[in-house]
Amino acid sequence: MKTYLPKVNLNERKWHVVDANGKVLGRLAAQVANLLRGKNKAVFTPHLDTGDFVVVINAEKVRVTGKKETQKQYMTYSGWRGGEKRRTVAEIRARHPEKLIEHAVKGMVPKNRLGRALMTKLKVYRGPQHPHAAQKPEPCAVEA
Repeated sequence: MKTYLPKVNLNERKWHVVDANGKVLGRLAAQVANLLRGKNKAVFTPHLDTGDFVVVINAEKVRVTGKKETQKQYMTYSGWRGGEKRRTVAEIRARHPEKLIEHAVKGMVPKNRLGRALMTKLKVYRGPQHPHAAQKPEPCAVEA
């Protein structure tokens, strides 16, 4: 019995629009990561990129539960002494709300060159408009 390997053609990729308005960040990120990897398809292969493009709109309206808005911190380090910065969810939401979703999804894809390729297919926008109307994206229902 031979193992079936799908032909990965760029023509077969769909575009999905996900509205983040009122959705919980972690649950939204898990479902977006599954769409990016192609886990919803019958031809899913773990080591191949069989997923679709995902456009996330209304990123500033994503919801976090509990006290995460003020207590959860994201840390960055420049590599220099004293170069550690910590920002709360509220601070990131005020400046770059897209980074909240990108960071959460990035943690749910593989940590290798496949994961980096998958992240190029994620497009996140803070408002309800996006410039991908020419690709005819179809709305995707994501559970709250």
